[in-house]
Amino acid sequence: MGKRTIIPFGPQHPVLPEPIHLDLVIEDERVVEAIPSIGFIHRGLEKLVEKKEYTEMVYVIERVCGICSFGHGWGYCASIEGAMDIEVPVRAEYLRTIWHELSRIHSHLLWLGLTADGFGFESLFMHCWKVRETILDIFEKTTGGRVIFSVCKVGGVRKDIDKATLNEISEALTKIKSEIMELAEVFLEDNSVKNRLCGVGYLSKEDAMELCAVGPMARASGVRMDMRIDGVGVYNELGFEPVTTDEGDCYGRVKVRIHEVYQSIDLIKKAIDLIPEGELSVPVSGPVTGEYIARLEQPRGEAFYYAKGNGTKFLERMRVRTPTNMNIPALVKTLQGCDLADVPMLVLTIDPCISCTER
Repeated sequence: MGKRTIIPFGPQHPVLPEPIHLDLVIEDERVVEAIPSIGFIHRGLEKLVEKKEYTEMVYVIERVCGICSFGHGWGYCASIEGAMDIEVPVRAEYLRTIWHELSRIHSHLLWLGLTADGFGFESLFMHCWKVRETILDIFEKTTGGRVIFSVCKVGGVRKDIDKATLNEISEALTKIKSEIMELAEVFLEDNSVKNRLCGVGYLSKEDAMELCAVGPMARASGVRMDMRIDGVGVYNELGFEPVTTDEGDCYGRVKVRIHEVYQSIDLIKKAIDLIPEGELSVPVSGPVTGEYIARLEQPRGEAFYYAKGNGTKFLERMRVRTPTNMNIPALVKTLQGCDLADVPMLVLTIDPCISCTER
């Protein structure tokens, strides 16, 4: 039996710039146990509901995460709209869906680039981020921002997208799809890439369900779970079906995300074809008196938004549960028994967002 050593991984690690800390119990070159410690930064964003009016709080919630900022704003608005029984105009729901799927594409391309960087494929990393720039350009043109968009509000959206711009987006996505197919060929077919991904970090379907994994982490293990099936938005009108695979390893997680990018492009193009004319929002006034839970499928997985009013313009309680919270137990499971050299890759495959986790 080899000698056991505890190696601190993070918070300052070249492959993990965000402040998560893992104590890795190592025996020779194999990880026996991983002990996560989260809590280096507490921003207190949820506490601000006591000082910010519920109509203003959406600007704060968007800042939970720079990658999922639109989704956080939508999830918060959906919780308030549910508590106040507000019916959002159909055009606004279509626009929200389009922006949200653009967020998914940009998040997945960012992740694919970081994954390529994680196993040392720098040119592939740069190519992924080059394609992602086109999505950010679309955001800048339609919302005015590239990170924080501020177009979602309680009752609808603040901005419209005209028909000519929608057609331009559709054409740009057609071009992007062909570029992503080139990237996918490298990620899914190149032997050197597959050697770093296949069989690494296996998570069975049973373990994924028992540990409550969400998002691509769960779907790569064959769990058919996606809040877009019956959640907010107009996904039922777009004929949505979750992307799943049974590999359960790092390769499976890459595969799911690549096919979700294809799917998001198709969903956006279909939404552009079906989007109706109409109002962008409805007037919202009065206090929030009830409570409501909204669930939204963020790029990293299911996010949970809880809002409780107290009969004033301020909320009594606001709670966000992000996908990274739920995927850390699954990460710990995949780390047990892995080689030390594979730890950065396994951490990356849950697409961790510690800024989301520490609110």
